[in-house]
Amino acid sequence: MAGQGVVSPVLPLFARDFGVSTAVVGLTFTAFGLARLLLNIPAGIWADRKGRRLLLIGGPILTAIGMIGSGLAPNIWILLAWRLFAGAGSALYMTGAQIYLIDIARVDQRGRYIATNQGALLVGVSAGPAIGGLLADAHGLRTPFIVVGIGALLTAAYSYFRLPETRSDVTTQTTGPTMSRADRRRFAMSKQFVAVGLVTMAIFSIRGARQTLVPLYGDAEFGLGPAEIGLIFTGLGVVGLILIGPAGFAADRFGRKPAIIPTGYIAAIGVCISALSPNLTWFVGGLLLSAVGTGVSGPAPAAFVADIAPEEFRGGALGIYRTWGDLGVVLSPVLSGALADATEFPVAIFANGMFLALAVTWFMFAAEEPVRAPSRTKPS
Repeated sequence: MAGQGVVSPVLPLFARDFGVSTAVVGLTFTAFGLARLLLNIPAGIWADRKGRRLLLIGGPILTAIGMIGSGLAPNIWILLAWRLFAGAGSALYMTGAQIYLIDIARVDQRGRYIATNQGALLVGVSAGPAIGGLLADAHGLRTPFIVVGIGALLTAAYSYFRLPETRSDVTTQTTGPTMSRADRRRFAMSKQFVAVGLVTMAIFSIRGARQTLVPLYGDAEFGLGPAEIGLIFTGLGVVGLILIGPAGFAADRFGRKPAIIPTGYIAAIGVCISALSPNLTWFVGGLLLSAVGTGVSGPAPAAFVADIAPEEFRGGALGIYRTWGDLGVVLSPVLSGALADATEFPVAIFANGMFLALAVTWFMFAAEEPVRAPSRTKPS
């Protein structure tokens, strides 16, 4: 995630140097998300059939190839192809890492293990943009991609020497009747599930639009360079890192809906403020407010899905839920970029804030607070 953070403030500026529209710049993020969208389910199947190490080693190698290729790309189309490679590697590694954590954790430890992993990801997101901006300022826009590629190769080597296979330690049990295909489809199309999916899609749409539009708008309107944009992104990541612990506590202590609804509105208001900002102070302040909202809401939507999903379909439900988020990542950069091309940057940013506000409003009326079963721990 540090690698993704390193290139986040640089990629839009690098792509723009090829003389393309804002919508095509957005495609550089969409290609990455599209690869992840397409590979989430196959990666899980490969992990079950071939083991976790295949993903933990092969994923970073693919990422390294994609990142180094991106840095050497001679035109936008070659860049998009290499972004697909990088996204595929990220999909494999992230899927393998999540399954690996579940393998090595006791049932009563899984939440803490996954939360620790999310904290590590946020550290990477927080530190990466500032590093990427400074590298680009000092050595050019291509340098961060090469540095990330080398880092990914080191990650693959670490996984090879330090992470043993865990697949053989996992046993599966089937309890009770399994859901029919019609029941699974009915659940996936249920009002509550679609409502929380739309909220997640809107949150990820904001993140996708932020990556695409903020560097371009900050450069055009406020004269921000890669280093300044990188520092802003780092600040947004730090906000998320600080709030991850309280966010998990709030979702468990006060319930899922009380954690999702007010924080969703806070994030939407922050995005709209940044869109309507009269100066740089208001622009950055709106971005920080949106980061507070998305940070506090963090684990609550996924917890909501886990609560309402039938136990025998919990993995499938979470897989579909992640796809809602990936759709936001894939669609938002292109649609937001096209809207910015047709109108102006503030209109495109404002539209993302309104989408989140509408999604949260529908969730407020469509969803009911789930009744959570008492926690169970594995007997010693």
